[in-house]
Amino acid sequence: MKSVVLAVALLATSSAHAFCGFFVAGSNEKLSNDASKVVLMRKGNRTAMTISNNYKGPTESFAMVVPVPVVLHANDVKTLPADVFDHIDQLSAPRLVEYWEEDPCARRARPTIRRKGGAPNLDYMMSEEKAADHGVKVEARFAVGEYQIVILSAKEANGLEDWLRENHYNIPAGASAALAPYIQSQQKFFVAKVDIQKVHKDDSGVVVLSPLRVIFEAPELRLPVRLGLLNANGKQDLIVYVLSPDKRFEVANYPNVFAPTNLEVVDEVRRAFASFYAELFDLTLAKHQNKAVVTEYAWQTSSCDPCPVPPLQDSDLATLGDDVLSGNNATAGKAERSSDYYGGFASWVLTRLHTRYSKETLSEDLVFKEAAPVVGGRANGDGRSLEPPGEARPSSENNFQARYIIRHYWEGPIACANPHRGEWGGPPGGGSSTQAARDLAAAPRHKLACARW
Repeated sequence: MKSVVLAVALLATSSAHAFCGFFVAGSNEKLSNDASKVVLMRKGNRTAMTISNNYKGPTESFAMVVPVPVVLHANDVKTLPADVFDHIDQLSAPRLVEYWEEDPCARRARPTIRRKGGAPNLDYMMSEEKAADHGVKVEARFAVGEYQIVILSAKEANGLEDWLRENHYNIPAGASAALAPYIQSQQKFFVAKVDIQKVHKDDSGVVVLSPLRVIFEAPELRLPVRLGLLNANGKQDLIVYVLSPDKRFEVANYPNVFAPTNLEVVDEVRRAFASFYAELFDLTLAKHQNKAVVTEYAWQTSSCDPCPVPPLQDSDLATLGDDVLSGNNATAGKAERSSDYYGGFASWVLTRLHTRYSKETLSEDLVFKEAAPVVGGRANGDGRSLEPPGEARPSSENNFQARYIIRHYWEGPIACANPHRGEWGGPPGGGSSTQAARDLAAAPRHKLACARW
């Protein structure tokens, strides 16, 4: 966000990942980014933004620099569990659902449709007096988890770049030009430095950093994606999850499109669903010169149909910011619900927005706005699609999802005089029939022919 939102999130692939800001390293090694996720929980003018940072890079400490609209303090920043994105990602991801045609000669009642909607070591920083020589002021400093955080203000971009360089950071080329618009709009800068001795590495050498949640107030919701391009090696994949009490969101300054939905696909898609959807997503963006933002999901958080995982619970919402925005202190565990996924908890509207961009296709930060409710990609309780293949339709509530269908037609004997075809159910032996498309940025392209829908 150029002005409203501070931050971003990253996914681990091969290098460092950042996005709404940029990484500065304590070495000459290059840090890069190609995929990001961020959760924005918005209520009134207050936003809770969750940033997840996973990287694979030099062992020296590094820092993430992100524009923020206001001076942040220790009680505005919190670390979260490493898996905080897993649930919301699976819930909102494009889903593949399989249906099996039931015995045409079996008599059955139609199913009832259920639907509802110690002081920290801060020696790495310069003193405020020396910083002021560059027009840089340290507005606040504190530690949260493995992060040492400083909030800076600056009078000019070259001064901020000099400040960082004198702190022994290898600044990406073009940093001053990229920082200048944020300084002109009187943004502050959130610098989160990591002590590599305090973080965990998995078996593959990937450092898993605790996600950061930041609370701030600003009249407009923005995401500072342009600054993240400093760490880009090529295209960057971005997924933004926006949570609002009663509205879905879209972007105000780029074209908005909906993921094609309710498409019936061939059986081989089941074995490489993420690749299939990644190709379909790329084709959807190509139709708009790769400058659009794709809505993949807009639905109340208290329900889903079909459900790759149970809906978000009070504890999930509290973790993502509802504890502060609404006073929801539901932090006691995340007990899984049974097969009934259709109601109960406090409901927000979850919008999933997805784009893939480069320096050539993105020239402005993303600005978000409220949008009218839509439906699409739904089915009846018997597996029949409620809407025809296509995109989204206006509605009084949000029930849109990117849904793809494999149908397994009855192949057994038909021995009755009046068979009833087209009755659909789950797998004959029971179990899950829904698959979510995950890790889309890393999904191999060109494995499936999208023309075979």
